[in-house]
Amino acid sequence: MRFSSFFARKIAWGKTSQHHLSRTIVRIGQAAVAIGIIVALITMSTGIGARKEIKQKLADFNGHITVTPYSSNLSLSSDTLTLPVEYYPNFPLPEIEHIQAIGTLSGIVRSEENFDGIVLKGVDANFDKARFEKFVKVGEIPNFGTGELNDDVIVSRHLANNFFLDIDSTFVTVFVDPQQLQNKPVYRNFRVKAIYETDIDNFDGLYIIGDLRHVQRINGWSPNQIGGFELFVKDIESDLQAVKADVNMIIGHNLIAQAATDHFLEIEEWISIFDKNIILILTIMMIVVIINMVMILLILILERTHSIGVLKTLGASNWQVQKIFIYYTLFIMIPGMIIGNAIALLLLWVQQRWGVIQLPADNYYITKAPVFLTWDMVLMVNLGMLVISAIILLIPTVLVRRILPTQALKMKNG
Repeated sequence: MRFSSFFARKIAWGKTSQHHLSRTIVRIGQAAVAIGIIVALITMSTGIGARKEIKQKLADFNGHITVTPYSSNLSLSSDTLTLPVEYYPNFPLPEIEHIQAIGTLSGIVRSEENFDGIVLKGVDANFDKARFEKFVKVGEIPNFGTGELNDDVIVSRHLANNFFLDIDSTFVTVFVDPQQLQNKPVYRNFRVKAIYETDIDNFDGLYIIGDLRHVQRINGWSPNQIGGFELFVKDIESDLQAVKADVNMIIGHNLIAQAATDHFLEIEEWISIFDKNIILILTIMMIVVIINMVMILLILILERTHSIGVLKTLGASNWQVQKIFIYYTLFIMIPGMIIGNAIALLLLWVQQRWGVIQLPADNYYITKAPVFLTWDMVLMVNLGMLVISAIILLIPTVLVRRILPTQALKMKNG
């Protein structure tokens, strides 16, 4: 082991290595390795970052898990369940870190020039304001469910632009009272206290966040009747389907739990594309790097045919000589890997700090390319490239076994 690595270091980093014709080829190989590392780290970081951010947006707005009455109601208005229940406000699962009550009611926002369909999402005092804060662009989140009935609401940027609303603006919303046999309209005046934006049309074009007591009064519910619950897990990368199954075991047969991705299957399919793209790009990158390193190794072996003959004459085994060239090639890769890591980390830091690369929210549900990178990911990419390259490079070194000492020395003398 020491014999092979010693000779490899001497060949790779010794002064004589700078005078061989293969120097340019070696530099090209190092550039290929650097580019491969850059592409791998940026692909993993932005791909995983986008997946996590989109999933987090879905969950933070609508709950990782929603619990609603089990019924055939296909409208966006809630059915009811009655409090108290033993799992509210403290849900008995370690994966669940927060639970909040909600109720929804469909309505229409109208003005003299325009109208638009909306859903009033009512929340109570347990509303997780800190979790929602990231979506708020202007204003402050009201205190819901405490004191007098609160007419303050949070509206989307989409709705604010359509109806020329700003902070402290008021607007009229029309609901249909389900308790009235004639379905007479019910009018409510709301005041804008904050404006939010998620970049997800399913939310921005639809929801108003307000006091749950408005939903209860319009629907004719009692104060202990609600539409359902939103549950939030500690880790967005948790298996939501497994958590959902555990929640269904606790809540009883008349309620049903659904994961955030169950409600938005088209977004879930879009998220799964990131994983496929990451695998595809990493595979292509690895193939390109390996092909380059194999070509370089073959050139190096042919160039040092005489040296191989001398080593074999002095008693070196085929395996020892093979390991010299494997070490040699890996030593050549090290500068390329160092440069590639440095450039990739710098580019990702710039993107995370200033968001240079912007994305169309209509297509990607996010406005800038997100960055998520851990040292484990960096280590995995670098070790993966080294290990896979070392294994693949065993194949061309078989050429060493076919070089006979006598023929190698004759070629040099000739």
